[in-house]
Amino acid sequence: MAEKIVDTKHLLSKKDIRRSWMMWLGTCELSNSFERLQSLSFVACIAPILKKLYKEDSELSSALKRHLTFFNTEGIWGSLIPGIVIAMEEERAKGEEISDDMITGLKTGFMGPLAGIGDTVDWGTIRPIIIGLFLPLASAGSWIAGMGPFVVSSLITSTISYYLFQLGYKFGRKSILQVLKDGRINQFITASSILGMFMMGILSSQYVKLELKPKLIVNGESTAIQSYVDQILPGLLPFVAVFLLYYLIKKKNVKYTTILLGVLAVSLLGALVGLF
Repeated sequence: MAEKIVDTKHLLSKKDIRRSWMMWLGTCELSNSFERLQSLSFVACIAPILKKLYKEDSELSSALKRHLTFFNTEGIWGSLIPGIVIAMEEERAKGEEISDDMITGLKTGFMGPLAGIGDTVDWGTIRPIIIGLFLPLASAGSWIAGMGPFVVSSLITSTISYYLFQLGYKFGRKSILQVLKDGRINQFITASSILGMFMMGILSSQYVKLELKPKLIVNGESTAIQSYVDQILPGLLPFVAVFLLYYLIKKKNVKYTTILLGVLAVSLLGALVGLF
């Protein structure tokens, strides 16, 4: 352990922290492996920091090795963790009693909860809503629909990642507990989930099309069966189809691939026999 330094000023500059964040954001999903998953990306983003903090080769080598252990979280919300770890490494370099186990334990203990939050907010809410907003442009044949969702969602998630990375560094090891215990984060997740379900309902009614083609002869006139269904409840078949898929996914745990192939098979067979 390095000798304790009386000066409590930061050993790292804002530029050091910003570069580390950019490295994390750019590589967090690139080096995944079965053995260590994101550990190489984590080391890549923190290595320049460690080189600046630890001048002795033995200290630097030890620091790099303790961050090569298994690590896996959601890239955006997980940005909080490297921010905290950098703050802890900086305090350790100044002589604070921060052990390897403390740093490793924090990483492994909180990568799961943050992954759950990130998957819910980013992949389960923000991205589907943004894609849904661009669907009318896609239907109209606009090329903007191809790039728009990627650009907008990247700007939003990058902003979230930067804020959390800086927040982690600012508050150090205490920040993750503050964020997880803060009631506002739960309110945000709940509100995002409700908004996501609302948007999915709108998109389902707009873009899920299912009509029956067969016709009946009534009083000498040909009448489509679909007209009788619409009299019962307009949009009944798409409604039933959406909730049937929800039931299969949520209640029966049917794999997405199986459902996709099933929908494809039913659609092709229905079109072949003239049902849809």
